[in-house]
Amino acid sequence: MKKRISLLLAAVLAIAFALPACNTAKNAAKSSAKAQKTQIVGFYNVENLFDTEHDEGKNDNDFLPDGFNKWTPEKYSRKLGNIAQVIAAIKEETKVYHTVLGLAEVENDKVLEDLVKQPAIADAGFKFVHYEGPDRRGIDVALLYRPDQFNLIESRTIPYTFEGTDIKFALSEEEQKNFRTRDVLVVRGTIGGEMFAFYVAHLPSRLGGKGADQRERGAEIIYNDAMTQMKAYPGIKIVVMGDMNDDPSDSSMTEYLHGKSTPAGTGEYDFFNPFMNILEDGIGSLYYRGDPCLFDIIMVNHSLAEKVKGEYSITGFKSDGYYGRVFERPFMTQQEGQYKGTPFRTFSRGEFIGGYSDHYPTYIVLTR
Repeated sequence: MKKRISLLLAAVLAIAFALPACNTAKNAAKSSAKAQKTQIVGFYNVENLFDTEHDEGKNDNDFLPDGFNKWTPEKYSRKLGNIAQVIAAIKEETKVYHTVLGLAEVENDKVLEDLVKQPAIADAGFKFVHYEGPDRRGIDVALLYRPDQFNLIESRTIPYTFEGTDIKFALSEEEQKNFRTRDVLVVRGTIGGEMFAFYVAHLPSRLGGKGADQRERGAEIIYNDAMTQMKAYPGIKIVVMGDMNDDPSDSSMTEYLHGKSTPAGTGEYDFFNPFMNILEDGIGSLYYRGDPCLFDIIMVNHSLAEKVKGEYSITGFKSDGYYGRVFERPFMTQQEGQYKGTPFRTFSRGEFIGGYSDHYPTYIVLTR
């Protein structure tokens, strides 16, 4: 009798454990069937998206109602509405919402929860991935995604370290120990049954005399991890995006991330950087003393640079032949004064001017 009960229990357990796998397969097939032919992948440095409350351990005092910026709920609400307006405007241009949108300079989960609920973009159904990082300003990177298009499998962060590299750093060992910057966010999942990995970065700033060596190290960290992913998941499609604080032609992008200027010139272990040619033509995602810079970069590995029938790959724009887009509109741009023609930012010289960000967003299009 006991043996019969044990056999029955084993059978029930076997069925129980089999059900999730069957349901997962069905859900994957369902998700694959709904996958859009066109997928939009973008990045946006939203410039200090802070809420109005103090987070313990964060240097957010300037962004409090009684802080330097007099960051009131009204200003915060306007900032959220502005960012949502930009995301909605990109959807207007591309006809579909972003499948994946990387963000930089977000404070916490709360600002992301408030952002995705904004009326202008609520119908996108965005979810997000975010981890608290060690940056002294209290800002992190994050990823918005549409669960009806992107099936999330796993996420993690990569800390910034000085170990395991041949790069010679200007910082002393003591300075390296005290150095803090943003972690790199890694999110892996599938789109239409194809495996993807997204890296979202905000590499060390140029401010305060921070040298190119620090950004080269950040790029090296990303590249080494991406190569590990390619070995673990042959054929995986990888997108690296972020505010790199470097232009596409700088050594961090060309040497340490192996960035190439054309899909045809992108080898198996290289990345295609579609923003190289865009900057060469004088188009920037931000401006420094009137000169264009293009720090907001999106790169793809060989699996996305190469066109394979029935699979997603990066697609050029028929209007200009570029493979990437810096998105700017008059409402996002200063229309007068000293900074005319540059991104319409939130603050100028310490004064709230109600703009959007000091960066323009960028995006690429994947089709199959």
